[in-house]
Amino acid sequence: MVDDSRAEEIADKVYNLYNGYTSGKEQQMAYNTLMEVPPPLLYRVQHHYNSHYEKFGDFVWRSEDELGPRKANLILHRVEKISNYCRSLLRSTNIRSRTDTMPYVDCRSEEGRPPSNTWHGSLHESRTSCMEKLISVQRNTYSNTKLR
Repeated sequence: MVDDSRAEEIADKVYNLYNGYTSGKEQQMAYNTLMEVPPPLLYRVQHHYNSHYEKFGDFVWRSEDELGPRKANLILHRVEKISNYCRSLLRSTNIRSRTDTMPYVDCRSEEGRPPSNTWHGSLHESRTSCMEKLISVQRNTYSNTKLR
């Protein structure tokens, strides 16, 4: 699940941290921010940063310049772990989040005594009741995706 608007906000925040006078505090804040986001979101941060601010230097170059090669490599290495299929989805021009409701069945044993791990316990008759419930699942929809 990737929150694309959050990725854009983080890209803006990182740009502002990189673009001003970069003290150790701003560098550490940018580093911490980028290390805290999951790799798919980091991929989108890089995408938004480059689409908005590339004229000031692309994300990789600016990260190496502002944070140093070691810290930049730690950040960028996390993106390399994303599968090719996932990368192709993350290249979409527009990623939207949506919530779907899906049914599932929840079954519970109505056995009066605590369950036992012995064979004898498994032979004991028990009644099971099942109930259909709904669960909300967040997912992304992708547009203009070129799967490679």
